[in-house]
Amino acid sequence: MNYCSRFSSVCYELPALDVLLLLCVLHTLLSEKVSQMMEWTSKRAVIRLNGEKFRRLIRAPPRNYSVIIMFTALQPQRQCGVCKQADEEYQILANSWRYSNAFTNRIFFAMVDFDEGSDVFQMLNMNSAPTFINFPAKGKPKRADTYELQVRGFAAEQLARWVADRTDVHIRVIRPPNYAGPLMLGLLLAFIGSLAYVRRNNLEFLFNKNVWAFSALCFVLIMTSGQMWNHIRGPPYAHKNPNTGQVSYIHGSSQAQFVAETHIVLLFNAAVTLGIVLLHEAATSDLDVGKRKIMCVAGIGLVVLFFSWLLSIFRAKYHGYPYSFLLG
Repeated sequence: MNYCSRFSSVCYELPALDVLLLLCVLHTLLSEKVSQMMEWTSKRAVIRLNGEKFRRLIRAPPRNYSVIIMFTALQPQRQCGVCKQADEEYQILANSWRYSNAFTNRIFFAMVDFDEGSDVFQMLNMNSAPTFINFPAKGKPKRADTYELQVRGFAAEQLARWVADRTDVHIRVIRPPNYAGPLMLGLLLAFIGSLAYVRRNNLEFLFNKNVWAFSALCFVLIMTSGQMWNHIRGPPYAHKNPNTGQVSYIHGSSQAQFVAETHIVLLFNAAVTLGIVLLHEAATSDLDVGKRKIMCVAGIGLVVLFFSWLLSIFRAKYHGYPYSFLLG
């Protein structure tokens, strides 16, 4: 790095010997910074910073390394569930880099907790958490150096793509083994095998159209509610405003969603479907007229009410959408 570029006015005014001395001092200072960062990284993948460390190691020159910082609020009294989930993914990303064969001192991962560095939050005019910012080796952070959490989610893989885009450092995310999925699949297969064995002399239920129809309907509801998007993007369950404490379960943009939002949409779609089924049964069943009327009224109520709620969610996400039904 050409340190004179940062201190050009000083370099031009000083004699050559003084300039050389200044460069030596800057080089020594930089070496001490890098050594300190490497020492901390050897102990934990994510370096915890307070105000003093942030100003000395991040803001103050010289610096020839990039630092990815997660600004968060992990203390229990902050009640930031999203912060804990994001921290887990961030730790996976940082550890993947720390134990990578390509690990160098070009980039470090750090964290500033609000209760340990509130002055840093004030310095950066930051009022939300979690927030990820890349502090590049040269210059100040640009707009693209702030990670779009609400759009891309906080999955380690998504963070790794953003890091590669901003720093040209490619990190292969390695997750710790998770045996919950294979265990649940094994238990499910064991249950199905046990059921088939117990009913081995009477397997008509496998040919029951209602069983297959219900299974297909559950699959459709899961897919149409956005569960696959959640699996790919890893969005937060909800968002809590750190200033007001208000929790948002519906994302205000059409380009993103919360996990809670998909659960709400799934339930609303299921209620509309149940209403359609009740209307069909009311028209085709052999029950007495009184029960069929009740089924008809209940079906109409479910369809009208929950379809109105679905449309109101759509209007909230697609601003300017002109149509509504019952609920504005």
